[in-house]
This record gives sequence, structure tokens and C-alpha cells, in this order.
Amino acid sequence: MGHAGAAAAAVRYLRSAPGPGPVEALPRPELRCVRADERAPVDQTEFRRVLGNFATGVTVVTAPAAEGESSPAGFACQSFSSLSLDPPLICFMVGRTSATWPRIARAGVFCVNVLGADQGALCRAFAVSGTDKFAGVAYDAAPVSGAPRLTGAAAWIDCAIHAVHTGGDHLIVVGRVNALGTSTDPDRAPLLFHRGRFAGLAD
Repeated sequence: MGHAGAAAAAVRYLRSAPGPGPVEALPRPELRCVRADERAPVDQTEFRRVLGNFATGVTVVTAPAAEGESSPAGFACQSFSSLSLDPPLICFMVGRTSATWPRIARAGVFCVNVLGADQGALCRAFAVSGTDKFAGVAYDAAPVSGAPRLTGAAAWIDCAIHAVHTGGDHLIVVGRVNALGTSTDPDRAPLLFHRGRFAGLAD
């Protein structure tokens, strides 16, 4: 079946699995690019420092409550990208140990909320585990999936899970776009993340 086939099968299982019940995070894989007696080619701290020079946008990925669950799911995500025009596909990356990802997989659908420059506090709220992330957060339902569409987001992309691939200690989730839209303010600035902190566009 291969890794991609196994990941897709896991998504199908989570969609059909009866609820409610505890949602377990995926175990951290034992992955090595060198033998145990060899030095790793790249130090993890240096890897993060160098890659931190690449500025990204910031999103919150949300999903409706799956059958048997009482609340929607969501997490802050900067690893997001457009992927294909035909068919319209996007992708995001999520850690294999994420406790939120299995809930999104179980729902089978999600909404990517692209945050605006003034939504740093909202991003921080969705980056914390073990809390009610939607407490006091205004949202409505995305038109196709019903996933939370956060009020004030610069843009939103309503998707169904299309495929899931393994990528080291992360999963690469491909979403098929069913609907999308932008803020009513055409000049809305995006929230950016650069060198470990939020940043804005420089004129």
C-alpha cells in the first residue's frame, strides 16, 4: 500500500469510526536519515534558525464537530500553500503528534482562515493546546463544509480532504477547494510570521 496509501486509509477509517471517544495523537515516528553511529547532517536548532528567514502567512485551520463531538476543532498553521489550479487544491502540514488533526480527519472537511494583520491574539489562542479555542471567538459556518469561518479573516478556503501524505514528522494534507472568498476590505494587510514572531508588510 505504501505510506501515502496507509495515510489515506487512516483518513477513511477516521471518517467512518463511531464516536464519541478519546482522540489520540499519532505517535512520533522513528525516522533517521543517517545511521545511529553517524552525525546528523543538519542541527535542528540551526535548521529552525535558517528556515525562520522565510516569511509565511498565518492561518487557522478549522473543522466542524464530527458525529459524537460537542465542539469544532481548530489549530494555528503557518505551513499552508496553494497547490493546484486544475483541480483547485491547497495543502497544509500538521505535526503527526497533533491532537487536533485526528478530529479534522474524522470530520473529513475543513476551512482555512487566512488571518489579517490585527489577528495575532486570535492566532495565539489557536496555538495553545488543552483549552477551549473557540471561547469568545466569533464565526459562522463555511458554506459547503460547515467548518467555522472566523469573523474578520482576510480570506477563507472551504475544503474537503483530498489526500494525506507522510512527510517526516509531519503529515501533508491536500484539500480540494469547494468554496472560497475574501474580506470585504480589499486593502486588508495579512498577518505574517518571520524569525519566530509576527511581522507586517513593509512598504
